[in-house]
Amino acid sequence: MPLDHAPMPIIDLQARMLVRIAAAIAGADELSTRRVMETATGSVEPALVDEVILQSYLFAGFPRALNAARAWRAVSGEPAPANDAEAGIDQSARWEAKGEATCATVYGSSYEMLRENIRALHPALDAWMITDGYGKVLSRRGLDLKRRELCIVAACAASGQQRQLHSHLHGALNCGATVEEVRGVLDVINDLLPVGAAERYKALLGRVQSARAADRKSDQAD
Repeated sequence: MPLDHAPMPIIDLQARMLVRIAAAIAGADELSTRRVMETATGSVEPALVDEVILQSYLFAGFPRALNAARAWRAVSGEPAPANDAEAGIDQSARWEAKGEATCATVYGSSYEMLRENIRALHPALDAWMITDGYGKVLSRRGLDLKRRELCIVAACAASGQQRQLHSHLHGALNCGATVEEVRGVLDVINDLLPVGAAERYKALLGRVQSARAADRKSDQAD
């Protein structure tokens, strides 16, 4: 469904632009990504786009992140900041502590199980997930965690990473997004997804919602 004819989502204009940029970086070609960025210019704070681009390397890889940064500099005319105090290696102790806290917020009651499962894959992946992923990147102050998670939902959906999408549907809800907002993300990026994918992902969201409701009912019974 073309964006112009999609139902008006509940998320605000700036969030709509950010999730579209996140989806394009993760799943679209360079020309399409540039067009999405051109549409966003003037409707979104440039510093917020920088944050979406920076976090995209976690979900789309460094090449796509570099190409996205290059496209954004050309489209927006905004230069990169002269320095970034949060990026220095001297912040590593802070990254670990913040990463643990942020990851626990995103995963909620599943946090300890996540750590155990990732350590079973490889202890380095667990360490990098916390320090680099959730600490160095997703705990940056430039963008709130709720909108970061909505952008991650968009990136996972656009790249077809359903296992990670399932986790971050929970994550977005754990970080304060409503089911309607998450569904709105899928509406907004529908034209950037394969045909029928948005409906499949909405069905997955419905299963997530049902599972969370069952868990709450169980907790109340206890």
